[in-house]
Amino acid sequence: MLTLDRAAKRFPNGYLALDDISLGIGEGEIVGIVGASGCGKSTLLRLLAGLEQPSAGAAAYGGVPLAGPRDEIGVVFQEPRLMPWLSVEANVAFGLRHLPAAERRARVGETLERVGLAHFAESLPRELSGGMAQRVAIARALAARPKVLLLDEPFSALDAFTRLALQEHLLELWSYDRPTFVLVTHDIDEALALADRIVLMRGHPGRVHREFAVDLPRPRSRTAPRFLAWKEEVLRELHVTAAAGRTAISAPLLRAAL
Repeated sequence: MLTLDRAAKRFPNGYLALDDISLGIGEGEIVGIVGASGCGKSTLLRLLAGLEQPSAGAAAYGGVPLAGPRDEIGVVFQEPRLMPWLSVEANVAFGLRHLPAAERRARVGETLERVGLAHFAESLPRELSGGMAQRVAIARALAARPKVLLLDEPFSALDAFTRLALQEHLLELWSYDRPTFVLVTHDIDEALALADRIVLMRGHPGRVHREFAVDLPRPRSRTAPRFLAWKEEVLRELHVTAAAGRTAISAPLLRAAL
């Protein structure tokens, strides 16, 4: 569905953020992208979104080169990026202006129901908690019914309790239509709890170091022996990359992983 073929990204100032990235992401898959700060995770996501073009190699969706953003690909950023002058309902409806009014209202209502915010449709963003605002951002992306949803550390600014609740809620939302999710995260537990596959990146420029196919049944207990064994393996690989001198494990990454 989504592919990068030996993709590289060099910015106008000469900085090479990514190099020789080859990655395939299948329909309905949940893929977690992890790695130290500065290894190009967000840049990779922007290539997959069509928001950036590779300097070398290719990015494609369904075999068609990604020349720019596509309706089939939604993006959720770390900050909700809601329009403060619009209600929750109007924020979610913003990308649906091409639909007839009745269909637009029905889709917004259904989506707000799914994210548990139907009773806040008329509220303004300033009246919401951080977790609620991020749910609105996810609802806005899902309302367009994308085939792919790209999430760039969507829960990192939230407290631990809210983050856990939204991780579970994201899986519930995924279960309705089974879109493809690609999640950039610093949190190893989050990646293991959500993803079918974890892609570990390292280095400057960023490269794919290793992939892990996570064969844990859902729902996943974070204290189960197999979960903890997976966590130990991923952490061991992170330490290996650090010891090799090819990347540095950031303090936030280690705190999230431990």
